[in-house]
Amino acid sequence: MNIITDRGLAQNTQKLHGVNPVLLIEKILRERILDSLYWQKDCVPLNILTLLDETVLHVHLLGTYSNTGRTRPTRFICITLKLLQLQPRDDIVDYLTVQADFKYLTALSALYIRLTRPSVQIYEKLEPLLNDRRKINYYYDNEARVMHMDEYIDGLLTQNKFCDLILPRLISRDQLEDQELLEPRQSLMQSVFDEEVQREEEKTV
Repeated sequence: MNIITDRGLAQNTQKLHGVNPVLLIEKILRERILDSLYWQKDCVPLNILTLLDETVLHVHLLGTYSNTGRTRPTRFICITLKLLQLQPRDDIVDYLTVQADFKYLTALSALYIRLTRPSVQIYEKLEPLLNDRRKINYYYDNEARVMHMDEYIDGLLTQNKFCDLILPRLISRDQLEDQELLEPRQSLMQSVFDEEVQREEEKTV
């Protein structure tokens, strides 16, 4: 009988979505991360503080790429697995999401939230980033491209897959609004329009 073992499991952490956090990344991609030289040399010794430094200094590209027919993880994906191993406190992740100095830390924390949090929190934490127009590099179809942060966030909120990561099921916003768990969302453009209408109305008084 073959015994299947899972390497790299997070230790002394809570289960997320009923599983060890590391298992939120599919086994094939996870094994390729664990076998990569970058993981073995640079990621294994990281703690949460050194992970932040590593991301700021050396992570400048999202996604995965194909080499000789095999999917390879970028540093960003490797760091995501390490973050799942470390399972930082929610307040740390929330701060990384709103800080404006390091865009790849924002992208990393947003993906972590999408992988680990309940649906209501995902909308609450990620929707403000739909107004973020910072440019980030993204590897897609073996080609480096530039996208804006709001495009990336919209993908996390509307798609069930990011690169080779299958994202946990996200309850629709309409359903959460019907259950009165979320307030209806007003876009930035709608807010600007409402303010303009209000100013025009005040002029006519």
